[in-house]
Amino acid sequence: MQAETVQRMEEQKPKKDSSLKVNAGIEQPASLNTAAIERLKNRKQQLLSSQEYIEGILNGDMVLLSKAITLVESNLPAHQQTAQEIIAACLPHSGNALRLGITGVPGAGKSTFIEALGMQLCEQNQKVAVLAIDPSSQRSKGSILGDKTRMENLSAHPNAYIRPSAAAGTLGGVARKTRESIVLCEAAGFDHIFVETVGVGQSEIVVHSMVDFFLLILISGAGDELQGIKKGIMEMADGLVVNKADGDNIGRANRAKAECESALHLFPPAESGVEPRVLTCSSLNNIGIKEVWQMVTSHIDVIRNNGYLTHKRTQQAVQLMYETIDEALKNRFYDDQAVKQALPAMENAVKNQSVTAYIAAQNLLDNYFNSLK
Repeated sequence: MQAETVQRMEEQKPKKDSSLKVNAGIEQPASLNTAAIERLKNRKQQLLSSQEYIEGILNGDMVLLSKAITLVESNLPAHQQTAQEIIAACLPHSGNALRLGITGVPGAGKSTFIEALGMQLCEQNQKVAVLAIDPSSQRSKGSILGDKTRMENLSAHPNAYIRPSAAAGTLGGVARKTRESIVLCEAAGFDHIFVETVGVGQSEIVVHSMVDFFLLILISGAGDELQGIKKGIMEMADGLVVNKADGDNIGRANRAKAECESALHLFPPAESGVEPRVLTCSSLNNIGIKEVWQMVTSHIDVIRNNGYLTHKRTQQAVQLMYETIDEALKNRFYDDQAVKQALPAMENAVKNQSVTAYIAAQNLLDNYFNSLK
């Protein structure tokens, strides 16, 4: 009893403040920004109409141009329908820009060259669009898309627009929808369209079928790399440039220029009627860039006057038609329900070597054509 009385007295005593007292904390905010999530949901629900994209592109709205190119590159059927409407409306407003394809071995300085040339043109109040193609990983299918970082000054210029896209395994070092992107950029009012390719070798001649001038950038001392691309690309090039001709490398660059000029004599005459030239430049020091551009513009003037430019663009349009047919047929084949049901079994049969790949492919094609009847 006495112990209980003592305990009650201790509890009734005023407690002293302690330096170890823990103050009440504040309520922590939510880990997710619910307001931002709602805004994104509303933005997805409020997709623009094709007419709004078209008006924005024709008025030079770069945000809507980028969104339209994203729709063009999308594989979703709803996006593709809107994209085709946009392309059809922009097509009559295209065709007025100079299309320059730029390719070369990896490390040749393509991005540095484009920035040096693009800055010169932008400072002359001309509008430049760069469609830069980055290589995609064969494992992750991802791409860095770092051309805006490599072209820091050009990307910040108000007269320039840089659109990096992933090659996504497309043959030729160009994105699947590069041709359509060119049309949209031309409709947006750009004077020059630069297509920078991945730089992967002979398959890059595909870019030749979508530009007016095909420029090959080389570096001195490439050795076997240069020999490996000569037959595939050099005979297709409208002009060649040996880059990084500065400092102690000037002598080697001049020797590489002479070797290229000798190699060009072995090729048949150019279909355009204009023999390709070889120049040297230093993109880093901005030396020889003006002369390269003069070579490009003089070539365009000649083929415009002799009618080859019109012929070339007509052939490019026909090529685009065939590519569109191929792409549509492939998509319809893989979207067919009969093919989807039979494909896993055929794939396992090929893996188990119970049927050859040719027979499996023929069976899948037969299933597809039978489903159309």
